[in-house]
Amino acid sequence: MNEGALPKEDSDFSLPGRIDESDAAYFGVEIESKSKGKSLAIFGIAFVLISAGVFAYYFLNQSEIDSQILDNTTFKTLEEKMAKHYGVGQFGSEHAHAALAVFVNGDQVDFSHPQFQIQSKYIHFENNNPYLIHKHATNVPLDMLFASFGLKITENCIESNYQSGTNQHCVDKNNSMIFLVNGKSIPNINIYEIRHNDRILISFGDSELISEQIEYLEGLEIHDIPKINKLVPGNNISI
Repeated sequence: MNEGALPKEDSDFSLPGRIDESDAAYFGVEIESKSKGKSLAIFGIAFVLISAGVFAYYFLNQSEIDSQILDNTTFKTLEEKMAKHYGVGQFGSEHAHAALAVFVNGDQVDFSHPQFQIQSKYIHFENNNPYLIHKHATNVPLDMLFASFGLKITENCIESNYQSGTNQHCVDKNNSMIFLVNGKSIPNINIYEIRHNDRILISFGDSELISEQIEYLEGLEIHDIPKINKLVPGNNISI
């Protein structure tokens, strides 16, 4: 071995400047790794806190959320929505009969057809009768009867959806719309709640036909309300 020669090493760290460069490279990687690890830790904690907040909000407001779900119109029938809107009483809380005659251009709507029979449990026609309304609860307006079989009535128009397509008839210079309850005019027939023995006329068309239509309506028979046999508690036996 030459005494003037420098000893050889496996690495070149002993060369001038190499130690500093090597240390910088090594510690730079370590610092970068620690920085990334810290960022991931912060992100993880933030995610957990946000998730916890969302779940905490849900559980604290679960009743309100569930109520909103139940109130969603897609989960309810038309009758259920209308019953809630009008505050309809429990089925059987009231019983009333009334005669209804609807005329369009002089032709009477025949409610004896199947599409009109018992379409709502609260208010309906039954036993193939073409005019006699049965109401079985409190706070049930005529709007619920009309909606149950696709009849829409406004102050100026009458629209039917129970036939093929939509048929609409609206007031013009030749045709009028008249609502009569027991011979008296009312402005909004939809919100009217029938009382026993009411006689209701809805007429669209020539107003000169009204007197004839009223005479027909007055001649209709309104059945009495079946009575409950009180001798048999708990059984709704009509007598």
